[in-house]
Amino acid sequence: MREPTIARNYAETFLELAQKAGDLRGWGEMIDRVADAMESDRRLSVFLESPRVSAQRKNEIVQKAFGGQLPRNFVRYLQALVNHRRQMLIPAIAHEYRDLVDRVEGRVHASVTVAREAEAADTTLVTQHLSRSLGKEVVPHFHVDPAILGGVIVRVGDTVLDGSVRRRLLKLRARMVR
Repeated sequence: MREPTIARNYAETFLELAQKAGDLRGWGEMIDRVADAMESDRRLSVFLESPRVSAQRKNEIVQKAFGGQLPRNFVRYLQALVNHRRQMLIPAIAHEYRDLVDRVEGRVHASVTVAREAEAADTTLVTQHLSRSLGKEVVPHFHVDPAILGGVIVRVGDTVLDGSVRRRLLKLRARMVR
């Protein structure tokens, strides 16, 4: 199995635990904090990755570090990752978990490219229109690219909706050249 597939499987298990606890967002924040710590603290990353430190010792440290702060099942989940030598997948698991929660909650992320910085009213209008069109809650991520000249380009998954002025001009040019 490849790492993304493994991470997704572990994220699905994590999602089940979070659903049983009734706190999808809270558990997501906890796994994000652990993942962020792994990515930002080199010592923690080296400790978790080191084959010289036994899984039992790593689990003792995880218990001491998180035992009183985090839910018991969360800590046990982290320990299971250590036991199966999958602790280095925690950042990937956190990412996959966010995707699964979005799917469960009926939310999609859209990349919205505009020619200039969008005003608050425009971002709200685009978000509402996309949510209505897709029938799901849309979380837009706005990017500025002056090369599109005007209009918007929206990417949701593999779907691209290009309403840019640049594209319209290129189509007009193609028609005139024929």
